[in-house]
Amino acid sequence: MSTNAGNRSLFGEILDWMLAPLLLIWPISVALTWLVAQGIANRPYDRELGEMARSLGLQVAAEAPVGRSAKNRYALAPEAAALLRADETDTVFYQVLGLRGELLSGDAQLPVPSSDEDSAAIVPWELRYRDDEVGNERVRVAYLWVAPENQINGQAGSSKLMLVQVAETLGKRARLTNEIIKGVILPQFVILPLAVLLVWLALARGIAPLNELQRRIRSRDSSDLSPIDERRIPDEVAPLVRAINDLLGRLDQSIGAQKHFLADAAHQLKTPLAGLRTQAEFAQREIDEGRSQPAELKRSLQQIALSSQRAAHMVNQLLAMARAEDKEHAARRSEVNIARIAMETVRDFVPRAFDKSLDLGYEGPDAEHSTLRVLGHPLLIRELIRNLVDNALLYTPPRGTVTVRVVEDPFGQVSVLQVEDSGPGIPESERDKVFQPFYRALGTNTDGSGLGLAIVREIAHQHEAEITLDDARQRRPGLAEADGQGPGARFTIRFHAHPADK
Repeated sequence: MSTNAGNRSLFGEILDWMLAPLLLIWPISVALTWLVAQGIANRPYDRELGEMARSLGLQVAAEAPVGRSAKNRYALAPEAAALLRADETDTVFYQVLGLRGELLSGDAQLPVPSSDEDSAAIVPWELRYRDDEVGNERVRVAYLWVAPENQINGQAGSSKLMLVQVAETLGKRARLTNEIIKGVILPQFVILPLAVLLVWLALARGIAPLNELQRRIRSRDSSDLSPIDERRIPDEVAPLVRAINDLLGRLDQSIGAQKHFLADAAHQLKTPLAGLRTQAEFAQREIDEGRSQPAELKRSLQQIALSSQRAAHMVNQLLAMARAEDKEHAARRSEVNIARIAMETVRDFVPRAFDKSLDLGYEGPDAEHSTLRVLGHPLLIRELIRNLVDNALLYTPPRGTVTVRVVEDPFGQVSVLQVEDSGPGIPESERDKVFQPFYRALGTNTDGSGLGLAIVREIAHQHEAEITLDDARQRRPGLAEADGQGPGARFTIRFHAHPADK
């Protein structure tokens, strides 16, 4: 399975996590096996060694005939000594120490128990074992303290005991330990590679559905954004596939919206461009035929200027829409004084309102006395207010009023922007649709691009602001709109705010 440089292979990652513990446990298993084998090998030989020490203890505890020396009394019979020396593999040592610790019989080089071993309470006839050395050779020692029979019967009254030790070298034990280890460890040298191979095959089989999923995705056409079939995938991969399907669904929706937007934009640009071409061709034909009159040429030039103005406005709106949808651009935020931007926007639109005989005004705190700030992108918020004011001026008839209002929350939590007009208003059935790109309310003959409110909604969304639309005043049957006093529309946008730094 090929991977790009720097990427980790899932197959290799799982294989590492499975084999690493296996390879770590194997030497631990060998060490434990050696310890267990050593214990198993010691047990029968310790039992035999202990029986030899106990038998020797029983012999030396018996009272010998009178007149024999101590050494002769506790010396082993030649037959017993020959029996101890009969082992061809290991050397057997024995030792008998008297009541005062003197050597009575056996091998003098056999060491006595250390002080640590003597620290435990001495119990007569209790058989004990230890590991020691005779010369440079390791031995296993069985030893016990023996009370002579005359002391047991109370004839001597002494509390001292005799020490009997029998020791054996470790040849047979080592050989048996090695045989046990070979019988246990050698099969592991066959089992371990086999286990690695089985793990490899199991992982390859387990990864196969992922390879199949990869093949299915790679074989798709670039335009195919349909969901991936979740019925033939492992349960562990299902959340990933569902996340991919969710992403594909959002991409499909986004691409569809972009295609629809581009188609609408092309259609909207077609009208002013067609008007430009028609007026230019008409003026050229009039000049070629020698029938051009100054008034006709002026009218054609005015239409050309109007069409070019419409096209330029459409392009500007498209650029504003692109800026509003650019999340990276909108993420660069700073403190914004909405009152200042609203006042500047009103001043910019005063000439246009004057030409249309509209009363355009501002209500709210001035820039210097504004107490709240909004964290946002100044250019986008300015574009939002401009589009709301432009929309209000566009749909309000002459002698109407347009008011831009900023209301600051006394608790310092919200800064509210309102733009209301006295125009015909927007019916409730169309209030959700007016925020769609290129949508225009029915029954209006105004010349707009249909993008302004879509831009407003997108900018509000980028700033986590709440936008609502309602009537500016109560609708009344028979209300005359000729004097600019219709029910009007009021757009309210609530921004999260915080107190200004003083």
